[in-house]
This record gives sequence, C-alpha cells and structure tokens, in this order.
Amino acid sequence: MDGIKYAVFTEKSIWLLWKNQYTSNVESGSTGTEIKHWVELFFGVKVIAMNSHRLLGKSRMGYTMHYKRMIITLQPGYSIPTLRKKRT
Repeated sequence: MDGIKYAVFTEKSIWLLWKNQYTSNVESGSTGTEIKHWVELFFGVKVIAMNSHRLLGKSRMGYTMHYKRMIITLQPGYSIPTLRKKRT
C-alpha cells in the first residue's frame, strides 16, 4: 500500500460514494494497474474502472509536491468498509 497516500473527502468525492466510486490521492509515479492491484489485494474488492488526473502543487515559498488523484469504481455489491462507517 505504498502507492496510496490517503482518501479524499470533498463534496464531490462524497457524492461519488453513492455511485460506488472512491477517491484517493496516490504517489505521482504510480500507474493505474498498480493502484488497481493494490486496492483489489488489500480491500478484497473488484475494481471495474479507474480514472486519474494530476494535480499541480501550490506556490508556497517554492512549490509543494505534485500529486495524482484516482477515482476508483467498484463492482456493485462491493464497498471499502473503512470508508463506509456510519457516524454515531
């Protein structure tokens, strides 16, 4: 799981959860097939599709690191349990 940095929780990513799509930031050098393999192996789910785009770093006394964001679509009936917990 070295390639996946963390899950992203924005307004858009929360709406995508209803479509069984999960958003996370990954290492900029990771490929889609690597991320797909890691997600399927670690979470035990089936990935249908993956979309990615690169986000540029921000200017702060130089620049912050560039990173890549992946939107992962799972097959119906599968979910990533750590992201589907209900609040109490």
